[in-house]
Amino acid sequence: MDPARALSVVQGTPHRVHVPLQRDGTLEPIIEIDNVSKRYGDIEALRDVSLRIPPGVTGLLGPNGSGKSTLIKALLGLLHTQAGNGRVLDYKWPRETKAIRDSIGYLPEDDCYIAGLEGIESVSLMAQLSGLPGREGLRRSHEMMDFCGFGEERYREVESYSTGMRQKLKFAQALVHDPPLLILDEPTTGLDPDQRVAMLRRIRNLSTRHGKSIILSTHILPDVRSVCDHVVILVQGTVRVIDTLENLSRPIEPTMHVSVIGDHAAFARRVVSEGHRVEWQAKSGTLRISGIQPEQTPLLWHWAAECDTAIGRLEPAVNSLEQIFIDVASGTMTAGISATAGASADRTVQTAEARRASP
Repeated sequence: MDPARALSVVQGTPHRVHVPLQRDGTLEPIIEIDNVSKRYGDIEALRDVSLRIPPGVTGLLGPNGSGKSTLIKALLGLLHTQAGNGRVLDYKWPRETKAIRDSIGYLPEDDCYIAGLEGIESVSLMAQLSGLPGREGLRRSHEMMDFCGFGEERYREVESYSTGMRQKLKFAQALVHDPPLLILDEPTTGLDPDQRVAMLRRIRNLSTRHGKSIILSTHILPDVRSVCDHVVILVQGTVRVIDTLENLSRPIEPTMHVSVIGDHAAFARRVVSEGHRVEWQAKSGTLRISGIQPEQTPLLWHWAAECDTAIGRLEPAVNSLEQIFIDVASGTMTAGISATAGASADRTVQTAEARRASP
């Protein structure tokens, strides 16, 4: 079967959720929670967490023990919180957690399967538990296993599956009832490079072509860069950053990376004399020049010629997601939450840049 057909809408499926526009023309959040707290004895797993997650693909990041798994389980109603309320899709949270679970496809980090069942039987069972009648559920199960890249191995018992195959099986189970929202916890764990690329392609396809919203909890930052529109970073049970990946990647002021052929120190002094900040990046062998407007870039060639040097390469700088994550986790980046994915997150990045530039 053509994988493109594998996401056809199942007749009678009750999980198609309309996401209305707000007054400013933007889409309403798919998840909107306020002041959520969860304690395990003296440990605060979540501390006054408030979130507005828009449609699209959102990366949920944080060090081990940051509260990611607790937040996911709380949203699914798998544990009770001491405080907080909100909305998930069209349902009140935490009052309507049964309806919320019915509308979410969840891929857990840990394996959970019934011994003795074949792969197709495992997915079909999930379809039946989701309310799809037997024949329709079996048809849908085959379609989802096609979409996830299964061939004849769908008829093997799940115990014989590799780690990567079990990940794909869990993905098919999460999709089988055609939910509008997917929560994927470490979905690329155990996948070889080709399988990982295919998994990320499916995730992006689900969002861009089929309108699914997806929360991707992962430690693999390249996966976030590859498929995510937005990023949420948790540290010690608190939200430290919410913003678009585009905004987080953009420096607070125009910045260029320049590689110089010749005496880079002389060129750097010349640029500094014009009022710009310059930072030598030994790892890449480039100069990071801050405060240079796009229309001023021809001046760089002029200043290089004055110093008997030449510019080998020039490109706009972007903030590294890896460095942002390190700064947030270590506390060198101050908290920045942007309801509109804008100004406060920019202040966050500015603080981190200022700290890195200081002697």
